[in-house]
Amino acid sequence: MDSTRLVVVSNRLPAALRKNENGDWKVVPGAGGLVTAMAPVLRDRGGTWIGWSGTAGGAEVMDLLASFSKEAGYELKPVGLTAEEVNDFYFGFANEVVWPLFHDFQSRCNFNPRYYHRYMDVNRKFAETVGQWSAEGDFVWVHDYHLMHVGWWLKELGINRRTGFYLHIPFPPVDIFLKMPWRTKVLKALMEYDLVGFQTYRDRRNFIQCLKLFYSDVKAKGRGPVVRISNDERTFNAGYFSIGIDYRQFNETARRPSVKKRAQAIKEADENRTIILGVDRLDYTKGVPQRLEAMRTLFENYPELHGKITFTQVLVPSREQVPEYMALKEEIERLVGEINGQFSQPGYTPVQYMYRSLPREELVAYYRAADMALVTPLRDGMNLVAKEYCACNVSKKGVLFLSEFAGAATQLQNGALLVNPYDVEGVAKAIHQAYHMDDKEKRQRMRKMQEIIRKYDIFWWVDSFLQAGVSRGLGDFPPQESVDYAFFEMGEDYIDDSLSSGT
Repeated sequence: MDSTRLVVVSNRLPAALRKNENGDWKVVPGAGGLVTAMAPVLRDRGGTWIGWSGTAGGAEVMDLLASFSKEAGYELKPVGLTAEEVNDFYFGFANEVVWPLFHDFQSRCNFNPRYYHRYMDVNRKFAETVGQWSAEGDFVWVHDYHLMHVGWWLKELGINRRTGFYLHIPFPPVDIFLKMPWRTKVLKALMEYDLVGFQTYRDRRNFIQCLKLFYSDVKAKGRGPVVRISNDERTFNAGYFSIGIDYRQFNETARRPSVKKRAQAIKEADENRTIILGVDRLDYTKGVPQRLEAMRTLFENYPELHGKITFTQVLVPSREQVPEYMALKEEIERLVGEINGQFSQPGYTPVQYMYRSLPREELVAYYRAADMALVTPLRDGMNLVAKEYCACNVSKKGVLFLSEFAGAATQLQNGALLVNPYDVEGVAKAIHQAYHMDDKEKRQRMRKMQEIIRKYDIFWWVDSFLQAGVSRGLGDFPPQESVDYAFFEMGEDYIDDSLSSGT
């Protein structure tokens, strides 16, 4: 078997360094789909994960990560960042430029030139670390918008590696991308990768349209998920690979007796009312205020549902040191208070609100207990909450309301009830209709979604990206199972015809 190693590069390592009560550093293992998917590949093939450790580095940090690496079965190599670098690169360029712009919130952008210069410096640091801890035959897989220039820096530094890049957030259409002052630099950087991956066909299409605007000689050849892009200077591949979840793990967790018992307790505490669930990180892209207004509209327009429906919103803390995020939290809490003040009755509170992270089993219990889920981001690259809810829906009678502007709408269109999150009356009407939906239709819809989520899981995503490298001469990773692209080729027409107005 070929000995090619995989080098994963992301903003953060899959293990965080935190200080304990004595002030000593300790390693806290990471969780989530990316770690779940990548860890077995890195262990089996031999590999390295490069990222920020959460500190500026030091000998103590290196020793702790080395010890963790022995247990994990692959190496963790940290990139040390100063407080100034974190502020300008992460909070600045990543979260005040790229994040809002790529999510169609250009009014929230702060195009501070210092942010971009610091972003370039940090990307160079990552590239230098890749050069230090990888070999020429390795395949380097760089993740997400924080590190778009790593491949470019590798070329500038004369570090010859086969490279792939995956963007986990949407890629904006031309008229939005044009607003970025460093637009051509970002495009040129992405063109330096051998393979550039996106969540959906629409994202890849937007990327190619931007290329053609700035490079008149750009040509894209091929059909299906991966196409060949070339101009007089460069040839590379671009594809779309929709990220999934570990379906089996979520489904098995939902079936545990302890989770079943907790889900029953949640239902009984709500006196077996219909539970509608929202789970989101605190962020303006998630559409939580609009969702709450939709619930207010539901109770106003359909008074017969008073006392029959409870909306539970779980809001996970995020970027609490950023003033606009705290302002968003205050707005959400104001709306919760207004709605409860308007519609509460003795023994009945229409909106249950939790501002905290939930342990995995607790979250799965809420997924299992919920009769409906409102997943209504204003814009999202994919949105895995929608998939997690479906995977945990043991009864198969759950109803998923899904934003048209989430990447998951491409895959789940035949089972979810697609809604426009800005249309609060439309969302309220959809909830009212779903409340009266018969169980047979609910099961048919849920089965369709579960089948897709189970088949195109997180492991399929890893295999599909790496196999794109195999077929195009970029890598040599044997697949865990053959990849079927047929579904995603069908999805192209849906995005073009049905959601083109939503870009």
